[in-house]
Amino acid sequence: MKLDRRTVLRSGLAAAATLAAPAVLGQAKPRVVVIGGGAGGATAARYLARDSNGALAVTLVEENELYHTCFHSNLYLGGFKSYDEITHRYDALTGRHGIALARARAMRIDRDKREVVLADGQRLPYDRLVVSPGIDLKYDSVPGWSKAAVEAMPHGWKPGPQMQLIKRKLDAVPNGGTIVMIAPPNPYRCPPGPYERASMFAHVLKSTGRGDARIVILDPKESFSKQGVFQEGWEKSYGTMIEWLGPKVHDGVKSVDPATNTVVTGFETYRDCAFVNVVPAQMAGEIARSAGLAPEGGYCAIDPATMKSTADANIHVLGDACIAGDMPKSAFAANSQAKVAAMTIRAELTGTRSFPPRYLNTCWSLIETDDAIKVGGRYEPRDGRIAAVETFVSQNGEAVDLRRQNQVENLGWYAAITADMFS
Repeated sequence: MKLDRRTVLRSGLAAAATLAAPAVLGQAKPRVVVIGGGAGGATAARYLARDSNGALAVTLVEENELYHTCFHSNLYLGGFKSYDEITHRYDALTGRHGIALARARAMRIDRDKREVVLADGQRLPYDRLVVSPGIDLKYDSVPGWSKAAVEAMPHGWKPGPQMQLIKRKLDAVPNGGTIVMIAPPNPYRCPPGPYERASMFAHVLKSTGRGDARIVILDPKESFSKQGVFQEGWEKSYGTMIEWLGPKVHDGVKSVDPATNTVVTGFETYRDCAFVNVVPAQMAGEIARSAGLAPEGGYCAIDPATMKSTADANIHVLGDACIAGDMPKSAFAANSQAKVAAMTIRAELTGTRSFPPRYLNTCWSLIETDDAIKVGGRYEPRDGRIAAVETFVSQNGEAVDLRRQNQVENLGWYAAITADMFS
């Protein structure tokens, strides 16, 4: 082939155009794989596919056909929602937005090859990866409790059959019976969750003529989320039915015996309990830990402006599995983080515009039919972390009608978040 100035210039311009241009007709789309179909992962998949207008090939990896929300599962225990109402499918999400669904367990992340290895041996290559695996439980964090004991002493801190088991045990509590809840140490999924759950236990017992039952919360923490508002509401609605004991009072949980429903503390031994609800210490989901995104037994560090893992800039970690500064581990927080990650990925892979990251969180908790409380905040990246720039707690000492309004907002929020995830 004869080389002349025109041929060289034409070849150089073509090469430069190929390197600079985003994906074009005939060229493979950038590939984004999302692990986990919860509040973080499902939201991220939806926004990646929708906002890129089909420019990204998005695959959601989720082993379960149905998703049962942890958020509002306490309302299921309290009889305010049916199990069907907290159950969702992925059909509309994947069908409407052209998202590929890999219904298999993600076993391993090969960061060198940028591939996700599934349980069936399939390997999914990615240009960007979103990891939103939720939490794993530390089964050895309560002496005498183990994975084998979850049927006798359920945790109910992952969605699905455990919640139905707790509901059956709650329905079987006799009048005068004792429920012991062992609360988790920080950090853990849904900080107000154990205390809303205790409220729902009390609501069911009181409303079914079992008002002499006793609910004891053994807490390893000196204080807990919304403590003043919860305790005020408990006294108002349930009298002395709910008893919260901090570590200085109970002196630690020394052992549990699943065979006899016994809990031994340094303060008292609780024998023949109606049931024991153990909510253990927690850590990032195993897929994140095995990929080197979190220390064993810990959570994943992220860049607060992008939700990128500090261990790998091609991976974004969302929700309960990450260390999000002042943001709590909640579905609302995961949903907010997912939108920031999706925007970042879309902008980087398609050359489109991005905006300064902003994060939001609000957590509602139901104490009684007309008494809901909330805590929330607005967050921004500051000084290398996600920092709160505005926070609020309500409604301690405020009007009952405002508390009822909180419950209306609570139900509306659930509809909004699940629409972001599944529609």
